[in-house]
Amino acid sequence: MANNFLQADREQSDPPVYQDHFYRSGDDRLTLYARIYESDGPPLLLMHGLTRNSADFEGLAARLTGKYRLIIPDQRGRGRSDYDPDPANYIPATYVIDMMALMDSLQLDQIGLIGTSMGGLMAMMMAAMESQRFKTLILNDVGPVVEQDGLDRIQSYVGALPPFESWQEAADHCHKVHGDTMVGYDDQDWLGFAQRTCQRQPDGSVKFAYDPAIAQGLSGNQQTAVPPDLWPMWDSLAAIPTLIIHGALSDIIFPATIAEMQSRHPGPISAVEIADRGHAPMLDEPDALTAIVQFLQSADH
Repeated sequence: MANNFLQADREQSDPPVYQDHFYRSGDDRLTLYARIYESDGPPLLLMHGLTRNSADFEGLAARLTGKYRLIIPDQRGRGRSDYDPDPANYIPATYVIDMMALMDSLQLDQIGLIGTSMGGLMAMMMAAMESQRFKTLILNDVGPVVEQDGLDRIQSYVGALPPFESWQEAADHCHKVHGDTMVGYDDQDWLGFAQRTCQRQPDGSVKFAYDPAIAQGLSGNQQTAVPPDLWPMWDSLAAIPTLIIHGALSDIIFPATIAEMQSRHPGPISAVEIADRGHAPMLDEPDALTAIVQFLQSADH
């Protein structure tokens, strides 16, 4: 069914302008949505995490807009994309097929990938499928090993919740759930966080901008959320320049995993740790922005 997504009534100072792009899902069952920040620059596909949507990259888009053509989708079941009546389809393998359909709808060939958490898993899967199609790879707080404690924590807060009565109530909830992973956020930051991840309902209440059924991919057999044994997939990406961004407080990816990723990748590859961030950095942190800009500039030359 279609999701009536209403943009949050938040204040922004001259945010980058994007165009709405609607396309058919890879199985031709749903209508999906993506933001397109147009530019003559190289294209980048930015993919969000499990409970997020295209608004997650607003900070990064503000830095990259005009220099790159940014394609930022809402995965099925999120934001302005249709919800899937069959929750069994809420798995990375399905999302990857949707992303290939999105690229085909825009006639994209060579493209860079940026993926946060689940979006990073998708990026690895896509690059392993068609490595010649992807120019660069930026992974945000994810790798071939996804720690079970982190998955358990995510499972604890994903799913159906009663609507919030106001944006402030939604912000307070986000602060309670994510406060340990976003050290230093103030009240305005949490309000912005809520307004990127939630949507206002016709009755004035506020709820998260995703289908609660996405939680089913995390229950029971975890392999539906995270494919097993990703090291062979990682090894197949050796020819793609890669940047790994990770939170210093992350419970999803540990330094030992990042070290092994670097040792098994002939390069170019680099890794940047973001202080005071758990899973996952927002990619609007100064260190993250600097690393991304420098990495992309290097890849363009």
